[in-house]
Amino acid sequence: MTEWKKICLVTDIPVLGSRRVARPRGMDVAVFRNDQDQVFALLDRCPHKGGPLSQGIVFGTSVACPLHNWTIGMDDGCAKAPDQGCTQKFNVTVADGAIHLNQAELDTLALDAPRPLAGPARKELAGA
Repeated sequence: MTEWKKICLVTDIPVLGSRRVARPRGMDVAVFRNDQDQVFALLDRCPHKGGPLSQGIVFGTSVACPLHNWTIGMDDGCAKAPDQGCTQKFNVTVADGAIHLNQAELDTLALDAPRPLAGPARKELAGA
């Protein structure tokens, strides 16, 4: 039996907005709401350079990465052509106006995805 974790109410996420869900291990999960009140959840990491998808622009069933404007399908986590690559998708259910994520997926999926490195820390690590 699937255990669902209540995250928030649909109305807690602005239309065409997102919310980050922290996990004890692994990167955050981004939960998105589009203008049709559909809800999607992806690892908060663009497959290109690791940009925070939660800070991207939501349109239709896609989100544009804030770093390089890659379009990522929120329904499957994959980049739209000509770009390639996918980020982890998480199952979502909405019941009585509340958004729920699959607890087993939160506990196990994409725990080893590397965090993006940017800024001065990237140069220091590159020389190590």
